[in-house]
Amino acid sequence: MESVIRLDRLVKAYGPRRGVVDLSLEVHAGEVFGYLGPNGAGKSTTIRLLVDLIRPTGGSIRVLGGDPRAGGTVLRARIGYLPGDFVVGARQRVGEYLTFLAGLRGGAGQARIGELAERLDLDLTARVGTLSKGNRQKVGLVQAFMHEPDLLILDEPTSGLDPVVQQTFLSMVAEAKAAGQTVFMSSHILSEVEQVADRVAIIRDGALVTVDSVVNLRARAVRRVQVTFATPVPVSEFAGLPGVDSVTVDGPVLRCRVTGSPDALIKTAAQHSIVDLLSDEPALEELFLAYYEGRDHVAA
Repeated sequence: MESVIRLDRLVKAYGPRRGVVDLSLEVHAGEVFGYLGPNGAGKSTTIRLLVDLIRPTGGSIRVLGGDPRAGGTVLRARIGYLPGDFVVGARQRVGEYLTFLAGLRGGAGQARIGELAERLDLDLTARVGTLSKGNRQKVGLVQAFMHEPDLLILDEPTSGLDPVVQQTFLSMVAEAKAAGQTVFMSSHILSEVEQVADRVAIIRDGALVTVDSVVNLRARAVRRVQVTFATPVPVSEFAGLPGVDSVTVDGPVLRCRVTGSPDALIKTAAQHSIVDLLSDEPALEELFLAYYEGRDHVAA
């Protein structure tokens, strides 16, 4: 498959501290690629290297077939970039700023500014300095998407967005993929990555832990589940179920952890009268630990 991003033994050192270490991965044309890791793992460092905001200490980077350092404006015109700390001049009006950016790109994206602003509920007449964090993030999304780039590089793109706008963003990503665009996005939110990504990379301490499919990612996801029944249930019915552990029963309330598919738990619970069911967002930290421990076990 055609490579849109190729990193080969990439290293970025900050004096004695390393941002990324021997990082090698490949992103294919037309896929949505999720990039996961805890704070300080090296996600933003990787992204800044991709767009040539910082330079590597070692290894090589190819983006859209070119070197980010040598590609210049021709290469950058094919990329939509949203940094994790999106900042813009406070005195400009939103519409003026976006029109200015379109002008720098030869008018590319001008026609889509109004459409994207309407979808994201963004006021084009507001001054940027008056915007909340979430509305500034919307401005960043519009400027990244509006010129329909071949590659979207998005660093924590839903930061500050309310749940409704998050869903609009995910629809925009799905549409970009359907149009043949490639999306590389970092995130702390497992559910959004699950919804749109084809593959996911997990990074820790600047080193790649794994690249895996979303199907396998979901199989390792851990959820905390609470089921309230109409009458008390015996703990023995649930304690030995596949993928279910940490089971406790307090009268009619059952609490447990579920790894992967909840199918066995749901089928067993359905044999009783259920009053309520709560399932927490999959714990990203526990997912990381599952991969880390697996890697450490193999390394041992």
